[in-house]
Amino acid sequence: MKKRATSKGPTRGKSSAPSRSDMQSGKQSQSTGGAGRLRIIGGRFKRRLLTVIDAPGLRPTPDRVRETLYNWLGVHVGGARVLDLFAGSGALGLEALSREAAHVTFVERDSRVARALQANLATLASDESLPASVMSNETIHWLDTAQPPQGGMDLVLLDPPFRLDLAAPSCALLESRHWLSDSAMIYLEVEASLDPVVPANWQLHRESRAGDSHGRLYQRHPPA
Repeated sequence: MKKRATSKGPTRGKSSAPSRSDMQSGKQSQSTGGAGRLRIIGGRFKRRLLTVIDAPGLRPTPDRVRETLYNWLGVHVGGARVLDLFAGSGALGLEALSREAAHVTFVERDSRVARALQANLATLASDESLPASVMSNETIHWLDTAQPPQGGMDLVLLDPPFRLDLAAPSCALLESRHWLSDSAMIYLEVEASLDPVVPANWQLHRESRAGDSHGRLYQRHPPA
């Protein structure tokens, strides 16, 4: 699975950490050598092809990984408020949008990658307005300073760059800053060697391992 943008730290200055668009499994990646293509695999935009710009390490989440995740999620996507963190190409969030999510918020640090994602949303929208927004910001800073929607997000897609210790603080902020609805689903992908620290009221629902990646789907329960 691709590694996309990093998140901003507690200060307003730009983080020196590489972004998810700079990282692949925790290592500096080479450029793709030209624009690529992203195929949406399900929902109203099924089989639509979108451009993925040439940026270091920016590669859409593989079809089979997205298919597995959305098979897990099933009915939890339609009508959901979705947050795609470290969005990169937006592959995960675009699938939710295609499957009738109520709204998808993409958070991407790299401004050029964020603009490309906005362009792809415009391509899908054609003559209609899609329920989506792109925040060009670093995730940790954004989670810590932005205003969560009333009632929280129903689905969070969290795929931070590997080996930068961003998973635990992201999860902690999602919980402490009230970003989540009572029964929110959270998909977290980290390096296979990492046992992620998540809030105690998140229950593991499904998990799968592919190469150096370990994907886990949690369901939140309100704290006792």
